[in-house]
Amino acid sequence: MEDQNKNNLLFFEADSMKNLFDCLTKWQKENKKRLLSINVQQENNTFCCIALTNPTEVIICNGNGTDQARVSGGILWVTS
Repeated sequence: MEDQNKNNLLFFEADSMKNLFDCLTKWQKENKKRLLSINVQQENNTFCCIALTNPTEVIICNGNGTDQARVSGGILWVTS
């Protein structure tokens, strides 16, 4: 996937929870991204983690009728 913002599924593995934590922390610092959610499981003698990053892409569009979202003066306005 060329647009890295659209690729938000990650996999990590390590031989201990501490090493997995260190791996996740290192990834966050290097990529300057937050993890939206993680799921840690033990698989044989390793700890595995599937993680979702917090996407930075947000699309705001006008709704139909009275339901709308818009940005004005740096503030998000939502009406319904």
